[in-house]
Amino acid sequence: MSAFDRLRESLTVEPEVPEIAIDRTPRGERSAAVLALFTEEDDPYLTFITRAATLRRHAGQIALPGGAVDDTDVDRPHTALREANEEIGLDPSQVTVLGQLPALWVPASRYDVTTVIGSWPGGEELSVMDPAEVDEVHHYRVSELTAPETRIMGRHPSGFHGPSFLLGEHFIWGLTGHLVDWVLDLAGWGREWDHNRILDVPERFMRD
Repeated sequence: MSAFDRLRESLTVEPEVPEIAIDRTPRGERSAAVLALFTEEDDPYLTFITRAATLRRHAGQIALPGGAVDDTDVDRPHTALREANEEIGLDPSQVTVLGQLPALWVPASRYDVTTVIGSWPGGEELSVMDPAEVDEVHHYRVSELTAPETRIMGRHPSGFHGPSFLLGEHFIWGLTGHLVDWVLDLAGWGREWDHNRILDVPERFMRD
């Protein structure tokens, strides 16, 4: 069974929310969707964006492409693919939707966020289409994301501790850290790492 087959199978029933994210139960105020987009390779790339520094919420943070649900969206995959097309030029017809995770609540923005998981062949450049939303596009291989030296617990001054990733100058934490950690485990890619390795979230990555 390939990792994508395992991931698809894991998503046929609603996956159990990790204990560390239980306090993110949806509130039903407003909704958004993000896209966890993997290339179809033995060691896939996962696509991230750096949110524009001028945004009111989560400015400068590394995230998965996505955004708020529109009234005209058919479902959450529609939202995630539409937003990815608008933000980074992804052709929705190239994406195979594997499933989605239960929505999690984001306290800072008060959105219930659904993560849509998809795969695509890759090979086409994804770039910033809307500078008002996105500063940069990044791609990290699963082998990089799961390397024990990459994995840390991020600590926010508010007291938040959560699964995070340190990749060179990039620090992935918060909801995105939770989501990536969750998806890696569902696909069977997860590796053992030191949960006692705690680092403070750099100031540039924690603007709410």
